[in-house]
Amino acid sequence: MRRRITAAAVTTALLGALLLPGGAQAVPAAGGAPAAQDTADCVLNPALPKRQFRAMWIASVVNIDWPGAPGRDEETLKAEYRAWLDLAQRLNNNAVIVQVRPTADAFWPSPYEPWSEWLTGARDGNGPGWDPLAFLVSEAHARNLEFHAWFNPYRISMPQGAGADISKLAPNHPVREHPEWALAYPVNAAGSRLYYNPGVPDVRAFVQNAIMDAVDKYDIDGVHFDDYFYPYPAAGQDFPDEATFAQYGAGFATKADWRRHNIDLLVQEVSGRIKASKPWVKFGVSPFGIWRNKASDPLGSETNGTQSYDANFADTRKWVKEGWLDYIVPQVYWSIGFAVADYAKLVPWWSDVVSGTNTQLYVGQADYKINLAGQPAAWFDPYEMSRHITFNRDYNVSGNVHFSAKDVKANRLGATDIVASEQYSKPALVPTMAQLPAKPLMFPVVTGAHRGDTGVELSWRPIADGVGPFGQAASYAVYRFDGFTPRLGACDLADATHLITTTRGTSFTDATAVAGQRYTYYVTSVDRLWNESAASPPRLVP
Repeated sequence: MRRRITAAAVTTALLGALLLPGGAQAVPAAGGAPAAQDTADCVLNPALPKRQFRAMWIASVVNIDWPGAPGRDEETLKAEYRAWLDLAQRLNNNAVIVQVRPTADAFWPSPYEPWSEWLTGARDGNGPGWDPLAFLVSEAHARNLEFHAWFNPYRISMPQGAGADISKLAPNHPVREHPEWALAYPVNAAGSRLYYNPGVPDVRAFVQNAIMDAVDKYDIDGVHFDDYFYPYPAAGQDFPDEATFAQYGAGFATKADWRRHNIDLLVQEVSGRIKASKPWVKFGVSPFGIWRNKASDPLGSETNGTQSYDANFADTRKWVKEGWLDYIVPQVYWSIGFAVADYAKLVPWWSDVVSGTNTQLYVGQADYKINLAGQPAAWFDPYEMSRHITFNRDYNVSGNVHFSAKDVKANRLGATDIVASEQYSKPALVPTMAQLPAKPLMFPVVTGAHRGDTGVELSWRPIADGVGPFGQAASYAVYRFDGFTPRLGACDLADATHLITTTRGTSFTDATAVAGQRYTYYVTSVDRLWNESAASPPRLVP
């Protein structure tokens, strides 16, 4: 339990913090730097953004990333996951997006759906004897990484698993009781999948209940959907929901309009339920990168590829304009200059879509295509990915998500190292969202700063604790300046030039400090939605 600091203790701590070695004193302006700075007139380093969402997708379906194989023991699974978090930290990421409901199953003890076969290695409904989701969240938070729980709404099975055979599902699977909820649809020559039928109102309510069980029980930071709504069309095959349309489609001119309405309802209702339960939990979707081509719709992009509006019946542009999403991550999985879908045309189009809304734009990056046989020549250039992120700077892009973790780790052509060096060389705070709750934060006080065997050892305390998830610090940001910097200018914290870490602890050892070099440190409080306080009084380390 954190001890509440009294007013007298605050005064003592402030005086102690303001007294610098040699008797010098420094008084911060208004307690430090302003929490919200007007950076319009600041000269910023575009390669060192103060705020940028950085994440990688950690996919569990068919054991793409984690777990590396089904049925592994608890300690092996935990060690594997910690290794992914090590990678995220090394790359200065500030979030992970982890798939916890890949095929209408669960990575937690759900009362709605069976344990995932991709975790346990079996479709028998038996659990692993521990709570993976609780571990996933707590370990991410220990590294001060946001945890976004990734759910697939309608997919029930994979050809590598049960395929289209309901009898092969876990004995406690809800589709065993409600086979009328499921439809089979071919994926390719390899086989078919089962899908929940999005047109059945009971299905939509059930899917939401299954997702909200995790939202209500776990301290997640975000709910995340990918691009799977209605399945991608197979040649010559229509999704077999004609009877459902006849039952529920009254008032819709076409089946396509009705299908889009079904997905609209899912997104709108999930958004509302999340905010009613936990207003601070973010809701984001990562759709296919093309909404519609301009040839089909004057509002569309200058592209000629598959359209999510028509293929998946996902009206993603509408979801942004209606304010149902906190963020959108279009999978712009094409290179700059690719004729059918040019990255340099799609990103500006998406930037225009989010302009004037509260929805933040992150871009889904195709790390899996780097050095992949059959891809355009651009993907054999180790600098292509870094160029994408540089391009984003001019188009209101607030972050990037990389698919997937194993491809980031593979570092093909050294591309991951290049991105780390050119784009993610410093930490970054997650962008704030004006539509989510916030209260003013008090700045912390640095109570200790001295050189130790491994670097400069800092410690600090918050001045006061708030009540609830806001008005109190969830983490802290630590800034370092060379020499004696007793006051901060309006632009000194505007980019990440001086940011050296964020942490959920109240101490930090700066192992990069050079012996004999004088430094001034500042610390800010950051709430769980990354709203930042004014800076602490300065602390000089000679």
